[in-house]
Amino acid sequence: MRRLVLAGLGMSVIASSLMAELEKTELTIGFIALTDCAPLVIAEEKGFFEKYGLDVHVVKEGGGWPGIQQKVISGEYDFSHALAGMPIAATLGINGNANLQAVLSLDFNGNGITFGNNIIKKMKQYGMDDTARPLGSESLKKYIDAKHEKEAGKYKPLSFGMVHPVSTHNYELRYWMATSGIEPDRDATIKPFPPPTMPSNLIAGNIEGYCVGEPWNERIVLKKKGSTLVTNYDIWNNNPEKVLQTRADFIDKHPETTKAVMKAVIEAQMWLDASWENRKEAAKILSKPNYVKAPVSVLEKSMTGTFQYLKGQDSEPNPQFNVFANYYAAYPFYSHGMWFITQMYRWGQLDKPVDMKAIIEKTYRPDLFEAAAKEVGYSLPASPWKKDGVDKYNMFMDGKVWDPNKAVDYIYDFKVTNSKVSKEAMEKANQWTVKTQQPEYVCPYGPAGCADPKFVTKK
Repeated sequence: MRRLVLAGLGMSVIASSLMAELEKTELTIGFIALTDCAPLVIAEEKGFFEKYGLDVHVVKEGGGWPGIQQKVISGEYDFSHALAGMPIAATLGINGNANLQAVLSLDFNGNGITFGNNIIKKMKQYGMDDTARPLGSESLKKYIDAKHEKEAGKYKPLSFGMVHPVSTHNYELRYWMATSGIEPDRDATIKPFPPPTMPSNLIAGNIEGYCVGEPWNERIVLKKKGSTLVTNYDIWNNNPEKVLQTRADFIDKHPETTKAVMKAVIEAQMWLDASWENRKEAAKILSKPNYVKAPVSVLEKSMTGTFQYLKGQDSEPNPQFNVFANYYAAYPFYSHGMWFITQMYRWGQLDKPVDMKAIIEKTYRPDLFEAAAKEVGYSLPASPWKKDGVDKYNMFMDGKVWDPNKAVDYIYDFKVTNSKVSKEAMEKANQWTVKTQQPEYVCPYGPAGCADPKFVTKK
């Protein structure tokens, strides 16, 4: 008995010693009611935060992405679920003004562009085949051209919704439109709405359609009020979506706490991709009122390897609609972050040239990620810089190649662009090169999120 007591005391001392290394143990992490908050929710519900000595309060933010950003900057949230472009924009001073950093990527893919029945009917009159994958915007372009001709100088732009000006959703909706020559800032009005309000705004007729994450596309499809025409996986295979962000000064003051949070979330991401059974369990957890508050049947539509694009029709296989850990989905690639800066220039959100490499290296933290990942057995790519658009696991729907070494050319090579900064000024500010290296497609954590079972590898 005495030995057992002494052993217990010894374990307690070791645990206390480990706890003492954490600069802060009580934390608040904010999230938006979307399925891609799953890594944060699972880290809480399955005990990963507790495993690393953390007492975390995971809080649903009711004020949309602006509310999330304000509370991270003010310190009310220690960390948050964030759009991949948000920490970059804040660091650049166009979305708040603070050096926020992305310590890891929460997922790939996860969004859809959903249109209401009225505009879908009009697009079908101009040749749209809604069963095509990926579906282009050509029929919408033809409808817009006819509308311009009919209304002449009194053209009323079509209204669409997205979740935030620097969101993946804004850039994806614009990218999709522009592939057929639509000029988003002339032909449309694109407004921000909190994600859970998208369906009600579409039903009320305030917008013709929107780009949003799940479950707010499937809610409309299952209500038969519209259809999802394209997912962001269709636009850019395995694109970055959300990140875990915090303030740079928080990391400086709390490095061990930051690492503990990262390890807990990475383990949750691996758990989510370990099996489709885990995904089903996650859907049940996310359905709770304090999380996403949506029916399990709706959440399972996208979380368990399928997606229902069209109202009244069967779901289609879409195993990569959500990827949390496989294919390095948790890794914060510099090249992924820089893509968002190119879009900020493409659509006129930045009016001064900056060194894009310096900004992204100040904002994304693959160095911190690598240290945490090694301690939990997460595989690392060979480089934080890679190209996209070069193989079937990272293709863009228009065949474009994203090479960070040609970042300035990339901004101006599109037929539709609205930059406020000259190419010459951007070239002058970006005199650098990086070494890119392509990672191989690997699924070491399980079948969930994999395109084909043959790519599942065992560690």
